[in-house]
Amino acid sequence: MFVSLFSRYAIFIGCILFTLATLPLLSHWHWFWLWPFTLTGAALSLLGYSDLWQKSHAVLRNYPVIGHIRYLVEAIRPEIRQYLLEADNEKLPFSRSQRTLVYARAKDEVGDRPFGTLMDVYGDGFEFISHSIRPAPRTDPSKFRIEIGGPECRKPYSSSVLNISAMSFGSLSGNAIEALNRGAQLGAFAHDTGEGSISPYHRKHGGDLIWELGSGYFGCRDDNGHFDPRRFAAQASTDQVKMIEIKLSQGAKPGHGGILPAHKVSQEIAETRGVPQGRECVSPSCHSAFATPREMMTFIAQLRELSGGKPIGFKLCLGHPWEFMALVKAMLETGILPDFIVVDGKEGGTGAAPVEFTDHLGVPLREGLLFIHNTLVGVNLRDKIRLGASGKIISAFDIASILAIGADWVNCARGFMFAIGCIQSQSCHTNRCPTGVATQDKLRQRALVVPDKAQRVHNFHRNTLKALAEMLAAAGLREPSELGPHHLARRVSATEVKLFSKIHLFLEPGSLLIGGGDGFYESCWAMAQAESFDAVPASPSKQAVLV
Repeated sequence: MFVSLFSRYAIFIGCILFTLATLPLLSHWHWFWLWPFTLTGAALSLLGYSDLWQKSHAVLRNYPVIGHIRYLVEAIRPEIRQYLLEADNEKLPFSRSQRTLVYARAKDEVGDRPFGTLMDVYGDGFEFISHSIRPAPRTDPSKFRIEIGGPECRKPYSSSVLNISAMSFGSLSGNAIEALNRGAQLGAFAHDTGEGSISPYHRKHGGDLIWELGSGYFGCRDDNGHFDPRRFAAQASTDQVKMIEIKLSQGAKPGHGGILPAHKVSQEIAETRGVPQGRECVSPSCHSAFATPREMMTFIAQLRELSGGKPIGFKLCLGHPWEFMALVKAMLETGILPDFIVVDGKEGGTGAAPVEFTDHLGVPLREGLLFIHNTLVGVNLRDKIRLGASGKIISAFDIASILAIGADWVNCARGFMFAIGCIQSQSCHTNRCPTGVATQDKLRQRALVVPDKAQRVHNFHRNTLKALAEMLAAAGLREPSELGPHHLARRVSATEVKLFSKIHLFLEPGSLLIGGGDGFYESCWAMAQAESFDAVPASPSKQAVLV
């Protein structure tokens, strides 16, 4: 027992004894050099005394002074793991190999790797694209563009196949937003504003904007937080805004609203969002401008008219499948179509969210994209509506694998964050981002030099599309639109590899309208109704299919 007590209190007692022993010596000038050590001993003695009597931490009550080592190590554990212990291909949430690839491309450095792949090509889940015996000439990647705009759109937008995904001013710093938009302007690609509206930092360099309209209607709301058509038209009609995206849900926290605490609502954020400064800023979990699928289609038509005919679409992380099908039924019944849909995967998300939402809510990108693509094909609407996709997309292969199963273009958020300096410290929600990317602290923002980081954004975009062009050429293809599920393959066991076209289900055009195709899709289609997002009860036989 004595040994146990001594080991627990040895440092604390040693600090006290050292302080008491050296105090008398300080009166002599030749012992003056002891002052810093004596003061340190006194401070640690007081700390130990405080540890013994505090009531919040049991470890400190039992291990005064020395117990603080535990909390120090715990505080730097993520950094220790990331820099010293993490394997190159260990994804937490992005691997060192992925981050290194982005950094190299952003700095315009050679990204080639010697001595072969580090990946286990015989492990389950390994994916690859097959190459052609007759490779095609490489296409200029600046021509990898897709026109977005349906029959009712008077101002279609020619979009790059790779754009910046939604990240709001407020979540990101002003310098970060400015660098992203300047990079988008240099590379002629689009920058999604996120639901925090259009800030002066978005406007400064004139890069193309996709204005995301969330449930808070920031930038176009009245005093009660409802949609204001006049304010919307004033912003949407500006030339810099190329498309408007209604956010139904997002990958990080689908079905969850948000609150920006009052102390974070600065004058800049208040003016950008159109909310009172110093008051809590609430993003509701659902929209107040519509409550049914039909009402949402009417809202889309209203936004298209108010914007002067610009492309109007919506973004969602797929949830209940019958709810999306209800939207499709409303499209068919009203004749009003969105110009585009962006599918966000649950693995996406730059913002902080409850752990249960991050880990267990929402449909992953590939399953969500396949379902939405198939539904539109099944009702003969796929050729009229463009599909975007976002969710953990970093490399050219990531882009190819998503385009091959149904997307027309992709958005990337965290990749562009890496390009402007993010080191994955995972402190975005603390306002203490070490690189000035995700903070409103002016001193910390100063670390992010806009001209330098803007060029890196441009470099990352250009070099990634260059790699995509090279990959397509090797596969005998000239355009991203030529990619199909038969071009990619996945190892499903130690002895079996399957093409994506054999792994995934793809519906035939019009199959949902004639009652043919897969039982799961049929049962969900039967549950959907244009009048409501509620499900129509399925028959017992159809319920068995869903289970």
